[in-house]
Amino acid sequence: MQWNQAIAEKRLSDMKMPDMPITPIKPKIATVPSDWFAQYKKLCHEFMRSLSDCVQELALMNLGRDEFMDLLMGRKVPDNLSFRFRTPLVWGGKLEIDNMFMCFTFPQSQNLDRFIIEQYGNETIWLPNPEKKIYLPIHSTISGNGGNATADRLSQFAATMNTGRRQS
Repeated sequence: MQWNQAIAEKRLSDMKMPDMPITPIKPKIATVPSDWFAQYKKLCHEFMRSLSDCVQELALMNLGRDEFMDLLMGRKVPDNLSFRFRTPLVWGGKLEIDNMFMCFTFPQSQNLDRFIIEQYGNETIWLPNPEKKIYLPIHSTISGNGGNATADRLSQFAATMNTGRRQS
């Protein structure tokens, strides 16, 4: 059954991602370069280093200090985090930072896989297309009274790190 935007949005809402923006594409099989994986690994390191402009989102992910720094320095992806392509390479997506976003592997990335697979065979496929480099569902970004000391601490780490980068 061909989905329309309302059906796709309802399905994402059922998967606890009602705030996930989507975009329609008409998938056409594209040739993927034979060295795509080597390019992808390099791109992942570049993508991690580009996350320094997403400190607030990172703070809401409750990463430990070492995980936070390893991620921003492009060294290691913390457990339960996934990098995703906005448009898959096989459908013409590019190996570029602008075509990537990060989210939790469970449940978001697994649910996004299911969301795309459920549309298999349709003429138009609705793909997740979050506004930022990091997708956090709205229900996970709401905090109660009292603030979030973690956000302040990690913001300070990131600011210090960015200052060091600019000076070198």
